[in-house]
Amino acid sequence: MEVTDEANRLALVDVAGVRRTVNVGLLDAEGQGVGPGDWVLIHVGFALSKVDEAEAAATLALLQGMGQDFEQELHELRASVIE
Repeated sequence: MEVTDEANRLALVDVAGVRRTVNVGLLDAEGQGVGPGDWVLIHVGFALSKVDEAEAAATLALLQGMGQDFEQELHELRASVIE
């Protein structure tokens, strides 16, 4: 959504309606960079790669197909407090 701390390469992202701050510095190292409107693959607070919108939509559809397991993950993500 937006880079919130340029010096530390932190960005505010939306993960299925849950907003979190993640580090996007690894994408700089790959020469990809990232900005508002980009789609990224996130793991444990780090953006690991940039993906196109079609790949992001396909991945989200796959996760949503998991049903209750996906909903439980979202519930836990919403309940967590990560600054």
